[in-house]
Amino acid sequence: MAITMKNYGLTWTDPDGVPRATVCSYDKGSAEDRKKKLEAAKCKNVRISETKPGELLQPQA
Repeated sequence: MAITMKNYGLTWTDPDGVPRATVCSYDKGSAEDRKKKLEAAKCKNVRISETKPGELLQPQA
């Protein structure tokens, strides 16, 4: 049976109001950990999205 790797990226708005997006992919656990760290840093609208290999998310305006 093949193991399927799922990739995740994050988008958020930093405390200064600037939309941001990750420039790398995470596994699910790492994405959730990164989300907690961003929220602890007072970032808003932190979202985890599944991505395809090589796909980069764009900041949401």
